[in-house]
Amino acid sequence: MTLTFVEACGGDSAAWREHWHRVAAQLSSSARADERETPSPTLVPRQLPAVSGHFVGRERELAALDQLAVASSRFSAAAAIAISPITGPPGVGKTTMALHWAHRAASRFPDGQLYVNLRGFDQGGSPMDPADAIGGFLEAFGLPPERIPVSLDARAALYRSLLAGRRVLLVLDNAADTEQVRPLLPGGSTCLVLVTSRRRLSGLVVTEGAHPISVDVFTPAEAWQLLAVRLGRERVQAERAAVEEIIARCARLPLALNIVAARAAAHPDFTVAALAEQLRDVGDGLDAFTEGDREADIRAVFSWSYRALHPGAARLFRLVGLHPGPDLTAPAAASLAGLPVARVRPLIAELARVHLLTEHTPGRYACHDLLRTYATELADLHDSAAERRAACHRVLDHYLHSANAAALLLEPHRHPIALATAEPGVTPERLAGDARALAWCAAERRVLLAAIQQAASAGFDGHAWRLAWTLATALQRQGRWHDLLASQQTALAAAQRQGDRAGQAHTHRGLARAYTWQGRYQDACTHLRRAIDLHGELGDHTGQAHAHRGLARVLGLQGQHLEAIDHTDRALKLYEAAGHLLGQANSLNAIGWYHVQLGHHERALADCERALALHQQIGDRHGEALTWDSIGFANHHLGNHRRAIECYQRAIQLYRTASDRYEEAATLGRLAETHHAAGDGDAARRTGRQALTILDELQHANADQLRRRLAEFGRS
Repeated sequence: MTLTFVEACGGDSAAWREHWHRVAAQLSSSARADERETPSPTLVPRQLPAVSGHFVGRERELAALDQLAVASSRFSAAAAIAISPITGPPGVGKTTMALHWAHRAASRFPDGQLYVNLRGFDQGGSPMDPADAIGGFLEAFGLPPERIPVSLDARAALYRSLLAGRRVLLVLDNAADTEQVRPLLPGGSTCLVLVTSRRRLSGLVVTEGAHPISVDVFTPAEAWQLLAVRLGRERVQAERAAVEEIIARCARLPLALNIVAARAAAHPDFTVAALAEQLRDVGDGLDAFTEGDREADIRAVFSWSYRALHPGAARLFRLVGLHPGPDLTAPAAASLAGLPVARVRPLIAELARVHLLTEHTPGRYACHDLLRTYATELADLHDSAAERRAACHRVLDHYLHSANAAALLLEPHRHPIALATAEPGVTPERLAGDARALAWCAAERRVLLAAIQQAASAGFDGHAWRLAWTLATALQRQGRWHDLLASQQTALAAAQRQGDRAGQAHTHRGLARAYTWQGRYQDACTHLRRAIDLHGELGDHTGQAHAHRGLARVLGLQGQHLEAIDHTDRALKLYEAAGHLLGQANSLNAIGWYHVQLGHHERALADCERALALHQQIGDRHGEALTWDSIGFANHHLGNHRRAIECYQRAIQLYRTASDRYEEAATLGRLAETHHAAGDGDAARRTGRQALTILDELQHANADQLRRRLAEFGRS
């Protein structure tokens, strides 16, 4: 049976009152003890370190912090604390920015500003124990050491009680990880916490609702602004080329720029050109950014992040320096390291957490040039020459086999080239469909162009010319003719060094293609005639036919239509002998086109209709588009405007499917002419403007001619 308290006291109300007097006295004594354990602060801490007077830029990041401060001032008692992890690679100025903003916003936090360097990535020693950091904060508020508890939990509880209801700014600098930071977070919503770290601290974002800010290298404008502030605006304006070179060699890294600026301040009589020459003389290494002070020594600053890596991630970082750049995907990193993709993803994640790699777009990782240089130095130091060459071989195999698959998806009936088996450990990209292939080529364009250059300079000449071959169609469809020319020039030199006549024949044709698009017809003819000879010497009649057809195109563009028909006839006979249906279809379409130019419109339609049937039989949509365009052109000249419009529209639809922007623009231009001839001026101008937009985007020379023609449409 359960008794009430009064019943237990025998119903004596006096005893009951005496008991509750004792309870009240005990509660009062406990409250006074709590007050002694959490005394009122005797000091208002102002711990922010001094900052440089040369701060520039970071307007977007500072504005985000301003917004967070305003939001934190409106929080209710039940709201979450405002936290902003400021993360980024070493040397980008995370601490500088955090302290600059903290000083600017100090007046918003009248109860104090706390600062601690948590030594997460210091040159020596271990990261600071959170208990020591809290002890320092408590002392900053005037608590005597004997009143500070020993255990972390007790210190954290007292620290949160002290900050409750107070407007305090905390700057937790150089944090090692989320676990080091979490005990230092206040419990209420009235404080604001800035945390700088080379790690991403995603745990704070997930569990604490933190507002992350990522800091990267300067924009070009910010780099200019810094040098103007440090060196003097007149000085940098007078030597713009030298300033541009300094910015490029510093990779827009704030630490590197400040090192150069400090050197300039120490030698005010030096010209900016002389400073740029010093950097040039040192070369591509980091010696130009090595100072006596380890805080201003780029190698030392980078090393603090590198030393925190596990061995597998450290090896991958070193190998990144051997990648052609400027960025890479997980499969490329896997090939570079010779590991399965599943094993390399955690290594990439570790490098990204400490900002030695940055995921600048989903699935693509990069680091700035000075970090790449540091990685290369480490590879030279820790990895043998054989290991480095094997990694280079694997990554070039990765891009060659991936790009070859893309090329054959874009042109399924293209005459293939022979490839050696990829090295063990290589993981080529898996591409499905021509649209995916073209998107991959566009995303990897700069990497593939760099890979061609790297292959040529590292003694992989076979990779150099084959990579150029695989990339030619994509570059042409994207309208990147300067890239096409540069890559083919490198490829031809590589094939000649290797003594590979097949490679030379292919690259002579590739060069001719580039020169044709640039209007350098004599150069194109020279290379095509050399390709005809080389393919003939090799007994490669299909290659010889390709070269004849290319030569015919160049002659046709110069108005030599009879000569063009002659070379196309030679190509057609070679294709027929080889049973090459696509070549036959392309040749018939070309012959029809040249007959239109000569006024033989009915003959042209007959040849083009045969070509169209073959293209549809083969399933070659791009060739079908070219042929519909030719049929439309012939019908235009026969006065069959409605039929011409239908044919052009079919061609345009197919070009868009193939993402061939130039051919789409060319057909749109011809469609505009047909609309104009049919008396539909509005449609002519609308269609012509669509064509002009594409040509302007491609920076094509035909844009001005079309612009003049559109002006004529407007007057008629």
